[in-house]
Amino acid sequence: MSRIQELFETKSNRVLNVYCTAGYPQLNSTLEVMSALQVNGANLIELGMPYSDPLADGPVIQHSSTIALANGMTIKTLFAQLKDFRQTINVPVILMGYMNPVLQYGFEQFCKDAADVGVDGLILPDLPEYEFETEYGAIIKKHGLDFVFLVTPETSEERIKRLDSLSTGFLYAVSSSSTTGSDKNMTDVNAYLQKLKAMQLKNPVLVGFGIKDKQTFDTACANANGAIIGTAYIKALEGTSDVAKTTKEFLKAIV
Repeated sequence: MSRIQELFETKSNRVLNVYCTAGYPQLNSTLEVMSALQVNGANLIELGMPYSDPLADGPVIQHSSTIALANGMTIKTLFAQLKDFRQTINVPVILMGYMNPVLQYGFEQFCKDAADVGVDGLILPDLPEYEFETEYGAIIKKHGLDFVFLVTPETSEERIKRLDSLSTGFLYAVSSSSTTGSDKNMTDVNAYLQKLKAMQLKNPVLVGFGIKDKQTFDTACANANGAIIGTAYIKALEGTSDVAKTTKEFLKAIV
């Protein structure tokens, strides 16, 4: 059983997944941020690999990626930073990013190196279902990594079931068809989440995009296993000189 599966075995609701950008706010902030998240109540960490053309990310996360890249963050540097992270970080960690830099690194080498340092899973929003099934899924599985697909309110029930069957760990329910960080009408989101709940999917469901505070977290958790917060946390980190204090204050207001 993977760390992610173990998490959902022991905690089936109000699971908090927090997104952070590797190499932000400073190049060497990665482990400091991850440690602060773990200490202050994050159940799962989604670690973003910065990329210059992130299709699913809004301006705040794009800006954090731009800064991280300027700081010198690369996939190779990230794996060097993560080499011994399991000595201090126990919560599941998922790498989120895009295919272009991963392919440049070498897909199989990437999966091997991710597994070797102790990463639990991957989110690659621009890896299509067909390519996952015919080429990349077997490599991901070979290295024991979970893979999470995203669904939106516009995804058909047939396709939701298909992506749920291919996902392991959890299913990422995008709250609406937009980029990260934009405001959502949570009433509309509720109807969508209730539909997903009624489908009795194989995987737990975590809701992302537009979850930014206690109210939106509570609303998301009413009809899902938990939620993902990204943009609001990245905003909180901007310009901070005390990552631990900023993270503590941010998460205290949510959980």
